[in-house]
Amino acid sequence: MSEGWREAAPPPARRLGPGDLGRVALRGGAILALLLVCFPALLLLRVPERLIFGLNRPVTPHLTQVVCRVSCRILGLELVVRGAPMQGPGAYVANHVGWLDIFVLNASKRLYFVAKAEVAGWPGIGWLARGTGTVFIARDPKQAQAQTRLFEERLRAGHRLLFFPEGTSTDGRRILPFKPTLFQAFLSDGLRDLLQVQPVTLVYHAPEGEDPRFYGWWGDMPLAPAILSTLAAARQGRVEVIYHAPLRVADHPDRKRLSAAAEAMVREGFYAALAE
Repeated sequence: MSEGWREAAPPPARRLGPGDLGRVALRGGAILALLLVCFPALLLLRVPERLIFGLNRPVTPHLTQVVCRVSCRILGLELVVRGAPMQGPGAYVANHVGWLDIFVLNASKRLYFVAKAEVAGWPGIGWLARGTGTVFIARDPKQAQAQTRLFEERLRAGHRLLFFPEGTSTDGRRILPFKPTLFQAFLSDGLRDLLQVQPVTLVYHAPEGEDPRFYGWWGDMPLAPAILSTLAAARQGRVEVIYHAPLRVADHPDRKRLSAAAEAMVREGFYAALAE
């Protein structure tokens, strides 16, 4: 696989005119107002929820899902869901395109993201991620066992964790090889016979006339211009969320084979959707 795409220049940022700025203000303002109302409500609900249910969260993920669904509608992004989220305990693994993945995936299913530790320190975004139950991990082999125990604790509590095994976001035009490290948590003695892993494919289709990489976020691209270009678009494109058949963890002898099986399903679904 050619790695030249990583250094490729992103789509040129167009100069925002009055109409673009108006859309940024309207859409951005509406989403911000939604967050300013709903996020404090979520934090308040977490207090009795934690006292009554402990680590389990039977109430607040519904609020997160509603916020993400409404945000997609405010943007005008068409959300197409194929297949069905699994029933029973397990985790999701998906390809990673950009910042919109958070809204798109939360809109279609109640889940908890697994993100790199740096995200916790991002202004605004880190605060939202912590409040909604994101699991933060460090790229440090010394912490691997502790992180595996944390995953096990959350999975045993019934949380549906979502991993991005590519380890980075992309330009939205390819699937990167999955890293098998995080799959080890699913294979612990107390979980492997209970869990399923469901592969999920995200396929973004750019607005008509825009660069096919419009929704991608990769390399050294700053986040703010990527968000502004999406908010400013006169017409949005669409995104497909494809739920594949869940994989029984017990059917796979090790993390590498489980990772390879999940990657193959995500990859097949991705290129089939692009071909359509």
